[in-house]
Amino acid sequence: MLDSLSRPLHDLRISITDRCNFRCVYCMPREVFGRDFAFMDRAELLTFEEIERIARLFVAAGVEKIRLTGGEPLLRRDVEKLIAMLAGIDGLRDLALTTNGVLLTREKAKALAEAGLKRITISLDAIDDATFRRVTDASFGAADVLRAIDNAAAAGLAPVKIDAVLKRGLNEREILPLAKQFRGTGHIVRFIEFMDVGSSNRWRMDEVVPGSEVLETISREWPLEPIAPAYAGEVAERWRYADGAGEIGVITSVTRPFCGACTRARLSADGELFTCLFASSGRDLRALVRSGADDDAIRNVITSVWRTRDDRYSELRADLPSSRKVEMWHIGG
Repeated sequence: MLDSLSRPLHDLRISITDRCNFRCVYCMPREVFGRDFAFMDRAELLTFEEIERIARLFVAAGVEKIRLTGGEPLLRRDVEKLIAMLAGIDGLRDLALTTNGVLLTREKAKALAEAGLKRITISLDAIDDATFRRVTDASFGAADVLRAIDNAAAAGLAPVKIDAVLKRGLNEREILPLAKQFRGTGHIVRFIEFMDVGSSNRWRMDEVVPGSEVLETISREWPLEPIAPAYAGEVAERWRYADGAGEIGVITSVTRPFCGACTRARLSADGELFTCLFASSGRDLRALVRSGADDDAIRNVITSVWRTRDDRYSELRADLPSSRKVEMWHIGG
């Protein structure tokens, strides 16, 4: 199934909660998402059964990969039960999860893997603890996340992908420490340009650390060589160390947009379907599901939304008027 720009639907990212135990400055700054912020009531969230039903229809429409996100998905109770339900969908080739890691005990990692989780991505924006705490504005430390990475590997979820968002003046000095930490481990750290997702993170272009700068910084210490994408539509540019010590990735949504190869749809925790990370509105599938609509009716909406999709925000951002966009914690990153 192709959209209006001939991009196929292959990937679905599902946010399963809007809550998070971090207050990262690029996503949920505390001055906006403080103690009095009203998150969704439990009744507003899609149930596991509703998520599984919608996911099954997406797989029938061509989706081969599903990633669970949040908020922080491990805050959703019994998430391994949902993973087992999704893992049983015929035709689904890949099931992954993105987490900040601090709730990923060895026992939890084992339960997720046994339920059918195939891959895990863990966010880590700094090795230096003081910098880490400035980025996340949380009571946890970098050591908690490093422990989670070890727990994931022990459960068989290796190689782990580590995502690091870089913001100028905050953590760009962490490029080399992050690269050094994971060289030779088999894990893959991916450096992500600070993006203008949502309207609460006060994004400015001069705070973006370009992917080219990341590559130059690392190459001066350890020469890099490009690697071909692992699959069509892969968002991270892949680079390997010339000495064979592994690989890194850079995700350049701002400076080198990849809209033309985007194959992702996103489902929010309350059941809205979005076709772009930078969208301002979505299509309510929860209302459709809870109104008693049959599978054909839901499938027809999914098909119609995708086939009329023409999003390419990152390619056009300089020419687009300012507008309020859905927040990252809501859409699932």
